[in-house]
Amino acid sequence: MSVSYIAYGIACISVLKEVNQIVDEPYMDEPFHVPQAQAYCNGDYATWDPKITTPPGLYIMSLLFKRAFMFKCTLPMLRLTTTLTLLALPIFLTRLSCFYRRIRPPSSLLEPTADSIVWSLFPIAWFFGFLYYTEVPSLLFVVAAVVTAADDRHWLAAILGLVSCTFRQTNIIWTLYAYVTSQLMYLKYRRPKADSQQLHDPPAEQATIVDFYKCVRSLPGVLLEILPAFIPYALVLAVFGSSVVWNGGIVLGDKSNHVPAFHVPQVYYFFTFATAFGWPVLISGHGGIPALLRKIYLRIFGSKLYGAFAVR
Repeated sequence: MSVSYIAYGIACISVLKEVNQIVDEPYMDEPFHVPQAQAYCNGDYATWDPKITTPPGLYIMSLLFKRAFMFKCTLPMLRLTTTLTLLALPIFLTRLSCFYRRIRPPSSLLEPTADSIVWSLFPIAWFFGFLYYTEVPSLLFVVAAVVTAADDRHWLAAILGLVSCTFRQTNIIWTLYAYVTSQLMYLKYRRPKADSQQLHDPPAEQATIVDFYKCVRSLPGVLLEILPAFIPYALVLAVFGSSVVWNGGIVLGDKSNHVPAFHVPQVYYFFTFATAFGWPVLISGHGGIPALLRKIYLRIFGSKLYGAFAVR
């Protein structure tokens, strides 16, 4: 076990202990989640708070911990449920990072990389890792699904994706993302046969609007090669679709106050948030800040031919 991971574990347990001492009553949305989990722990599966809009995956996890490790369903122990998933997050993020970097992961699961530990300290994950919320367990199962799909274990990846949907319904998108990214990597690094076709997939920085058309045109040529891996994900889609039909919509519980809608300002929130936390990465590229500003200028005020679609 690496020293950095030991320090990370000590920090998690210490923060959880401090939170339980200072915030000794349910906080924010915990007044809804905690009684629901305690009802499950007492064997009352018929009770459901109509104000809860997410599936019961979090409560089932706490119930399993109670059965397996004799956890009591008190507020501190319920919060420990999410903190345990926060402790496991660097392990799966290490595998995910190695997949995208095309490098071999560490031999031991208990030796996550330093950058995966830093990613686990991301403010949103870190904050909700000490409260009885669905965010961190949901994230953990999504990352696990992407990692297992990258290892070509698609049935397991689909199951993990389905489990993630029991925490957040919208994780169905990330389950499909796991399939798509694994197949893109497969098509990119596979050893092509004599009669196999290639997917047109240029680097994003070099792509133009014409490349998008070429990519779509080349897709039918590789579909038969990647469709078999889609079978388990298709079953997950069928289960998800059936649940939506049975429920009368995606949202559980309080549907009147949770109507899906296109929210344009959310796009600007995302860009602001991503820029605020990602500026070290943005300025660390080749050429530093001047090169970054030049790329931005060319994308906005580029040539008439390429406009915002090309950077040369």
